[in-house]
Amino acid sequence: MKLGGFDISASALTAQRLRMDVISANIANAETTRAGYVNGKFVPYRRKVVTMEAVQPKFQDILGQQMNGMSAQGVRATSIREDSAPFKQVYNPTHPDADANGMVYMPNVDMLKEQVDLLAASRSYEANVTALTARKSMFMRALEMGR
Repeated sequence: MKLGGFDISASALTAQRLRMDVISANIANAETTRAGYVNGKFVPYRRKVVTMEAVQPKFQDILGQQMNGMSAQGVRATSIREDSAPFKQVYNPTHPDADANGMVYMPNVDMLKEQVDLLAASRSYEANVTALTARKSMFMRALEMGR
């Protein structure tokens, strides 16, 4: 029996869950000025972004799919990369990480962007759960009709 739809939705659920986890980490570290130590200085947290791609099946994957009923389709997270946007500079001479001019380098996390990304990932996750539930319901109805 082929479960391609289940596999596709499951891969999307996994990818979107990773995306939500990374966004949550960005939000949690939006004020972290000491996320690492480079060249003798503390550096702020740098925003992270998940890169995803559609799974492009190879010949052997398609052959295996046809022989074993496995799916070689879906989506996968290919990397978690750091956003290269510059750090924000805030004037706060009393901050322990302020430079000689009183400037503090803050993470390049934009809370509005993170909330929009989190909402999009959440909606995508919900859509895949709905598709998975609908497919399961169709299988159950088909089994009931066979009785």
